[in-house]
Amino acid sequence: MSASPSRINLIDEAWIPVRKLNGERAELGIRDTLLRAKEIAAIEDDSPLVVAALHRFLLAVLYRALEGPTDIDQAKAWFNSGLPADQIDAYLERWRHRFWLFDEKNPFFQIPDYEPKTWRAWTALAAEHNADNAKVLFDHVDVTRPYAVPAAAAARWLLAVQTFALGGGNSDFRYTKSAPSATAVIVLPLGHQLEDTLMLNFVPQNRAVLAGDLPVWEREPESLTSLKAGVERATAGNADRYTWRTRSVRLHDDESGGVSAVAFASGLESASIDSFDPMLGYRIDEKKGKLPVQFRERGLWRDFDSLLPDEAKLAPEVIEHATALARTDRARFPRSVMVLGQSNNKAKIEYWRLERFALPEALLVKHSIRSEIHQLLSDAEENQAALRRACHSYARDLLSRGERNPDAKDIRRAIEQIPATAMYWSALEAEFHDVLGGYSADSDPDVIRLTWLKAIRSTLRDAWRQHANSVSTSDAWTIRALVRAESPINKQLGVLNTEIEKYETYREAQEETI
Repeated sequence: MSASPSRINLIDEAWIPVRKLNGERAELGIRDTLLRAKEIAAIEDDSPLVVAALHRFLLAVLYRALEGPTDIDQAKAWFNSGLPADQIDAYLERWRHRFWLFDEKNPFFQIPDYEPKTWRAWTALAAEHNADNAKVLFDHVDVTRPYAVPAAAAARWLLAVQTFALGGGNSDFRYTKSAPSATAVIVLPLGHQLEDTLMLNFVPQNRAVLAGDLPVWEREPESLTSLKAGVERATAGNADRYTWRTRSVRLHDDESGGVSAVAFASGLESASIDSFDPMLGYRIDEKKGKLPVQFRERGLWRDFDSLLPDEAKLAPEVIEHATALARTDRARFPRSVMVLGQSNNKAKIEYWRLERFALPEALLVKHSIRSEIHQLLSDAEENQAALRRACHSYARDLLSRGERNPDAKDIRRAIEQIPATAMYWSALEAEFHDVLGGYSADSDPDVIRLTWLKAIRSTLRDAWRQHANSVSTSDAWTIRALVRAESPINKQLGVLNTEIEKYETYREAQEETI
């Protein structure tokens, strides 16, 4: 396959999907997206992975175009005055020759002289269509005879695969490894419009880091010899991190102007294992040390406190930065925080996800907000333990049918068939979003916890009642098992009643003194 002449410059061509403030949807080039960011409500795409990658890419452009921010004062100045349009425009013109999607010498984010042993279907770029590691129901793309996709879509997936590629298997060069952020939860505070969103995530770096922080388009492509031998280097900074070449790619354009095939192999390996990504939250594992927060089946809201700043400095840096900026103009405090990413089982993608949470406005004035929310989540876990004990008792007694001692695996399987726990967490998730929405700068944490405990009490009671009602017409063995299993529930409801009464008595006493 021969190389393509220069075609489709991403600075001007429409490829970034946006929703404007007036509700209109459009695709824009890099220049219009950045210079008209105040007119844009959000970047929107069907793929959460594309949405995350596009934000990181645009921030990389800004880091290089503005050569900053070097500190919080410069970030605040731009937050108040707006992004310097002249600098952005001049930078894009200076590097225009590196933004051609198809080019003989420097195709964007590609290895120009890479001739693969076998050209692969374009689906290798897209998690939603990649039969290698994501079997998607109702995806009928035949990877042996794929149709061509629009170049705009290929450009978006090209960014996404560099951010989220999973390791596993050999390639033309080396064994493929995962992107540094492949399975992490990526966190984005959201402003009222795109310019605010970008600046809320525009974390300062010192001048020394900025000087050497080159994105992929300012670097010479790695040679085939070095890629075959294995390339490893440290991350220079955020622009480098957000445009890391995890995969060596070359796009093949066909007669229709779209992309029908790709060359696809291993790329660079990061030597910066312990470096912090500003968009990631971290946790400490006893054996493995610092690890990124990841999506789990249980739902990220149950770990929401891990996204909020504290003394340990493990929360996403973008949250702390966004809060610092918003202190200069509280009306522009992030309306919500978006979390995006994927979950995997080795080299197989289990699911990809996008969730939104209200960001507690109390972050502006309170340093204890993380511990307060941690307490609420702990309350939910502790009370669910009573439900778990009740379900275990019910399943064990139901299976025993007298003297039989049921196997532990049989008990676990029986518990999985009881919908009470799923009902409990589903109902509480909605309540938790309401709590976050009400966490204003002047809210009373005691009132919030009282409201939360009442929600837990009603949710725990209702979840068990629904289960009890579903089996209430069963045989005597079932009814006997149900009655015996209610003891942990009744006991825990008593504990909740006592705790709630303490709060209510305290509030009444406070009101009388006013």
